[in-house]
Amino acid sequence: MTANTLAITVLLASFFIMIILRFPIAYAVALSSVLCLLVEGNPLTSLCQFMVKGISSFSLMAVPFFITMGVLMGKGGISEKLIALANACVGWMTGGMAMVNIVASYFFGGISGSASADTASLGSILIPMMADQGYDKDFSTAVTITSSCEGLLVPPSHNMVIYAMSAGGVSVGALFLAGYIPGAILAGSLMIGSYIISKKRHYPKGDKFSLKVLIKQLSISIWALAAIIIVVVGVVGGVFTATESAAIAVVYSLIVSVFIYKGIDWKGVWKALDECVNTLSIVLILIATSAVFGNCLTRLHVPDLATKAIVGVSDNPYVIALLLDLILLVLGCIMDMAPIILIATPILLPVATSIGIDPIQFGIIMILNCGIGLLTPPVGAVLFIGSAVAKLPMEKVVKATLPFYLCMIVALLLITFIPGISMFLPNLMN
Repeated sequence: MTANTLAITVLLASFFIMIILRFPIAYAVALSSVLCLLVEGNPLTSLCQFMVKGISSFSLMAVPFFITMGVLMGKGGISEKLIALANACVGWMTGGMAMVNIVASYFFGGISGSASADTASLGSILIPMMADQGYDKDFSTAVTITSSCEGLLVPPSHNMVIYAMSAGGVSVGALFLAGYIPGAILAGSLMIGSYIISKKRHYPKGDKFSLKVLIKQLSISIWALAAIIIVVVGVVGGVFTATESAAIAVVYSLIVSVFIYKGIDWKGVWKALDECVNTLSIVLILIATSAVFGNCLTRLHVPDLATKAIVGVSDNPYVIALLLDLILLVLGCIMDMAPIILIATPILLPVATSIGIDPIQFGIIMILNCGIGLLTPPVGAVLFIGSAVAKLPMEKVVKATLPFYLCMIVALLLITFIPGISMFLPNLMN
């Protein structure tokens, strides 16, 4: 065994062993990198250098602002406004509250950018509300957790910023634009699944559609939706950088939450900031340790070896694209979202580009795959949150979610094999 092969074996084997042993992901990434450096004979001082270099990125400055914006808006009374708006839009349909749940997640996701925040915030309101109206609680929970993944695709999403950094120079603005239609495709797929189940189980309809009520709710919710306009239009139009637009959005979110909606006071603002620091510390530790891991992978030529191995399975681009989806889905079952993006992007992006997948489209594919991973045991964070909010056993929630997994896979395949779904808006703005 050559020194290079030994180092690769130690790096990957130790990493996956620690994952199986349920080490915290940051520790698993850091310790496997340390073992690799020792096998290679490199000084451990390089560990600190790579970690500092990994978080010394201007584009990364947008992440804490987007996280802060999402927390402030989530705690500032936005949820109820967006649920009322969604109800005015689609509440009249069969299974109306399920449709409201899905559409509200699309709106709220554009503010929070977090599937976990979506599930915790909207789920705590909508799951009891749906149960009171005659919906099965496990069905209500399944709709909530699956629709929360729309928030990962609808900008502004800090995971898109992390992907843009990992991919090396991908436009954040283009990624933001690319997420809208895939998010709508995912919402549409979930709505079709919900409609079929609602018809079968005779779930109720809501009130008749009223244009007057819709306009009224839109006028109330416009303050919340304007935050998305500030970020997306500012970045895409070249008025702000992603970091500048995120900082402006934080100030705007603070004003709306405290002075307009009055859903949070200054004491609550400090608590929200404390939550932001906790979340941000986890993200930054992962990015720093993943930078070392990624450097080891690059130095050992693992991306090149992975490309040759995957392409060696078949020369059919459709088969290779399916393999990429399968790899990401499997990783999603054992790892959280941010580490997958940080570790898998340098390895799999060259494979994707070799079969003609644009880096922007691959970013959307990766984020949706990771979103599905958040709903799958044993590491499905959103699945756990949904079970906790609904006070249901995880096994019962997983069983109710099975039809929605199918809806999400259909959306994933459409996004994978029809580039125009992701690329239409970015190409339109070029």
